[in-house]
Amino acid sequence: MIRAAVFDFGETLLSEERAWGVWAEWVGVTKQELFAAIGATIELRAPHVHALELCKPGFDLGQALAEREALGIPRHEELYDVYPDAEAALDRLRAAGLRVGVAGNQPSGAEAALGAIVIGPRDFIATSTDWGVSKPSPAFFERLAYELGFPAEEIAYIGDRVDNDVVPAAAAGMFAVHLRRGPWGIVQAAWPEAARARASAANLGEAVDAILSPGR
Repeated sequence: MIRAAVFDFGETLLSEERAWGVWAEWVGVTKQELFAAIGATIELRAPHVHALELCKPGFDLGQALAEREALGIPRHEELYDVYPDAEAALDRLRAAGLRVGVAGNQPSGAEAALGAIVIGPRDFIATSTDWGVSKPSPAFFERLAYELGFPAEEIAYIGDRVDNDVVPAAAAGMFAVHLRRGPWGIVQAAWPEAARARASAANLGEAVDAILSPGR
């Protein structure tokens, strides 16, 4: 029996499209060019910053962040938008009696991006920065189970990334749900490791269906 459902932040509950669009303007390319670079980066299994380096040789992330801050440009996580299906999905899970959570690789304060979602008193929110451990480390998922107070097999973890979400959550014994949206979700759906997911969903409604009826 699944007693808790925990969601990743970016490209799961929150769209990063607008945030990446600002980065495209910053490095001087079109959105299409940056998203093509992101696709290539995913296939290479390289970190996010590689996409910006492809678009702008010699790109220095630290320098760019400092310059953006000086100009008053919002940080990446401040430009997230809540996906339209997010709140209804969380409401369905709460109504079914599940504990709902959000936890992912984000800086402290990223939870502010969830502002359009009504957060309940029993809901759980955490970032890798606050915990001092990031996905895909097993310690992240151990901490998640500890904080929730449930055995791993009673926790569903939903995310768009096969490498950071599905594989480590499944290895921890959780009910791993792969959300096939966003650049990582679409490209990584073709990876062999995607088969580690207990369920694959095109949207949060399908993800909730899988969680509430895991044996179907």
